[in-house]
Amino acid sequence: MIIQKATINDLESLTVLFDLYRVFYEQTSDLEGAREFLKARIMNDESVVFMAVEGEHPIGFVQLYPSFSSVSMVRSWVLNDLYVKEQFRGKGAGEKLIHKAILFAEETGAKGILLETGKENSKAQRLYEKIGFERESNYFYYYSI
Repeated sequence: MIIQKATINDLESLTVLFDLYRVFYEQTSDLEGAREFLKARIMNDESVVFMAVEGEHPIGFVQLYPSFSSVSMVRSWVLNDLYVKEQFRGKGAGEKLIHKAILFAEETGAKGILLETGKENSKAQRLYEKIGFERESNYFYYYSI
C-alpha cells in the first residue's frame, strides 16, 4: 500500500471514493457533484488530498483544509475527511493516511491538525487517540448557518 498526494489526474478515482464517503454519512450519491466539488478544491489549491492505493486500486483518502491562527500567526490544517473502503478497513490504511497528514503538516510548518468526529464514532476516536490526538476539553465549539 502506498500513500500519494492526489492530483487532478486522480480526479476520477478520488470522485468514487469521495462519493462512497458521502454515502457512508447518509448523503445521496452524486458522482457529478462530487467530481465538481473535488475538481474545484484541487484546481484552486483549497485542499490537500492524500490517497491510499493498494496495487492499482485506490482504497481510501484523507482531505485537509488550511486554517490559520491569528494568535500564533501560523497555519494549521483541518482534517475534514477520512475514508477507507469497507473491505480494506482494519488493515492500517486509515492510520497510514493520518500519519501522512501529520508529516505533511510538519513539512508545511503548521501548528497542528484539528479534527472532529461524532460522539458515536468510537472506532475513529480510538484510532485518533492511538496516533496521539488529544480530545479537546478547553473549548466549546459553536455552529451557525
